Formats: sequence, structure tokens, C-alpha cells
Amino acid sequence: MTDLPKCPKCNEDYTYQDRELFVCPSCAHEWSASESTTNEPQVPIDDTQVRDSNGNILQSGDTVVVIKDLKVKGTSLVVKGGTKVKNIRLVDGDHDIDCKIKGIGDMQLKSEFVKKA
Repeated sequence: MTDLPKCPKCNEDYTYQDRELFVCPSCAHEWSASESTTNEPQVPIDDTQVRDSNGNILQSGDTVVVIKDLKVKGTSLVVKGGTKVKNIRLVDGDHDIDCKIKGIGDMQLKSEFVKKA
């Protein structure tokens, strides 16, 4: 059995080597062999922070822009890409943004479909 390093992101043992990269099938993290031999401490990403599609940290009260057309479940309404949403509120859950959109009303959005304005 080969001695492959643990995943630096999720610390699982299931890594495999794909050419010059190591790959973790659990979290889909990829890193090079030179990165795995360095003894630098990995800076963990705080999972409690909500980030937009570009990786910017969002806070309650921010203004965001929807990046693609989103169908509103149960209706024929569509939130168009480019719609500006002001004064968002961050909540726990899969849809982590609570907001009001003009012409539609109260909505919950996923942070992966918005970018900070």
C-alpha cells in the first residue's frame, strides 16, 4: 500500500494521485505533491462566514446583485440576472440570504447565485 498524504482540507484518508496532483474524493480538493510536503500550517476557512459567488464575505445589510436568472418556485415569476437586492439579512440554512425583491416580495436566496455590489 502506498503512503499518500491526508487531505489538507477535510483530513480524510481517501486521497489518490492523478499524475502530479493529489485528489480527495470526499471534498474534491486538489493539491500538488510539492504542497503536501511543506510543513506550513494550513489556514482553515471559517465555514460560518457566508460568501458570494466570487468568495467575498457577505454581511447583513449588504447590497448584492443576482448573477443569473432564477425561477421562483411555485410561480411563473423569474428573478432576472442583474437584479440589485438591497439590505440583505443572513440566516442559517441552505438558502442563507433573506431579502425583499421589488416586484416579487420576500425571498430567500442562495449566496452562490449573488455577488457583492
